[in-house]
Amino acid sequence: MNKRPIRRAARTMAVVLFPDRFRRAARVTGVVVSLAGALLTSACRDIGRGGTGERVVPPRELREIGAVQPHEIGRPPARAPSTLPSTRATVEPLAKVPLTLADVRELALRNNLDLQVSRISPALANESLFEEEAQYEALFTTSAGYSSTDSPSANQITQQQTGNQSNSWNVTPGVQFPLRTGGVVELDVPLSRFETDTQAQTLNPAYTSDVAARITQPLLRGGGIDVNAQPIRVAFYGYQQAQARAKLEVTRVLADADRVYWRLFAAREALLVRRQEYDLAVAQLRRARSQVDAGAAAEVEIVRAQSGVADRIEAIITSENTLRDTERQLKRILNSPDLEMESPTELLPATPPRPVYMELDVPNLVSRAMAQRMELLETELEIALATASVRVARHETLPLVNVDYTYNINGLGGGWDDSFDMVRTNDFVDHRVGLRVEVPIGNAAARSRLRRALLNRVQALATLDQRRLLIRQEVLNAADQFEANWQRILAARQRVLLAQRLLEVEIRQFEQGLRTSTEVLNAQTQLASAQLSEISAVADYQIAQVDIAFATGTVLGQSSVVWEPATAPKK
Repeated sequence: MNKRPIRRAARTMAVVLFPDRFRRAARVTGVVVSLAGALLTSACRDIGRGGTGERVVPPRELREIGAVQPHEIGRPPARAPSTLPSTRATVEPLAKVPLTLADVRELALRNNLDLQVSRISPALANESLFEEEAQYEALFTTSAGYSSTDSPSANQITQQQTGNQSNSWNVTPGVQFPLRTGGVVELDVPLSRFETDTQAQTLNPAYTSDVAARITQPLLRGGGIDVNAQPIRVAFYGYQQAQARAKLEVTRVLADADRVYWRLFAAREALLVRRQEYDLAVAQLRRARSQVDAGAAAEVEIVRAQSGVADRIEAIITSENTLRDTERQLKRILNSPDLEMESPTELLPATPPRPVYMELDVPNLVSRAMAQRMELLETELEIALATASVRVARHETLPLVNVDYTYNINGLGGGWDDSFDMVRTNDFVDHRVGLRVEVPIGNAAARSRLRRALLNRVQALATLDQRRLLIRQEVLNAADQFEANWQRILAARQRVLLAQRLLEVEIRQFEQGLRTSTEVLNAQTQLASAQLSEISAVADYQIAQVDIAFATGTVLGQSSVVWEPATAPKK
């Protein structure tokens, strides 16, 4: 196909739109183009993203997890409660890789699979947002056609049947500009060539070249920037909600890592207690044999002591299995290539616990939770979206009134030059204005959509109140557990002191022949039980601090955590 007519059409369109000597065409078409340009370029990136009244959550609030130090969740009381020194014997844990809490968090943020999955959701939501914004990109259109006809006709002069043959082709390139107001601007350059064997045809072949500008705009239903920004608004709120859920998942994973870290500490310390208990049982077996050899005790004491040693071996086996399970759980969370779950690598918690009493400021904790919990932010965004949906649904109850205006410059000639010259002279101009009105009879569907939008908003408001109540309960429960665990520490330490004194007395009594091995072993069991209670209370006290931080939407520590969504792969 000859491209020369299309190039001529483009030059003619430019000449018509801009030179001073064609002021009438430039004035009308320029208004249309200016309107389209203004609507396309004015605050394009903000439509539906905050420029039309949406709530915009700062990126820092969505991606930075605040930190709370232990002294910030409470303060030392005016009168410190009595504390007892730890009486539990410390033995160096058997571990290959020491890990601090900072190391655990760094590895979890880098390798945890749950976080990798969660970080993809904001990227997906962001692509959906780009997809909705792309609906307003300009669109190049073109259509082409060819026809050949051979129809009979009656010659009025000779009354003789003759033929009427013709062929034509047409090409219509153009550009469409979707408007943020719901309308469409179309700029077309229709080109056609018509040739026939009819003698009455003055121009044969005939060339036509037009320049047409058309704008269609809804005036009521479907019109306005706010209404047409709704798809972008929905995607934008979805993007922010996806970030809020991802941040919540990051906080949850870090809290889980901290909890497992302290459970690993407790499991390793419990194993040391079991081994210490075994050593005490072996020592009792030696004492029993000495007493039997000296004739101061019956031989049954050796059997009793041997039974006690066997019981301690079973307890060690159970503790070792618990330790391996806890190590494996922490390795799964960390997902580090150097710490495979199948590897025999032992993990040593290198951050010691700090069982220091703090007096909690519960009202402040509740206030921080209400300001920082992502569940509340996600629900607030849902309320904002529901409010916008109500506004759009109410708008959709209006009648449909569309106005359509077309401005067309006609060109005709025996060749392309003549046709385009006629367009440039701007002598033949068409104006067409149309109005289309649709008024639903009853309008039940639109009113039903409005009622549903109102109910969705009411439901979102109720959900917000429900979540606030649950979060308040979670903070109060965590605070009570914190207090209870501290009291458990004090009670367990007192038990350890008394159990140690009792064991010493029982051993002296046994050496004097006043006690049996069973009573000594029972005293050892009581001491081990008290030591295990102390370990559990200390670990639970640390976990309670983690729970308080999680309940307030933060992580325990001196520095905050900043996460980033996953990036889309390159094309």
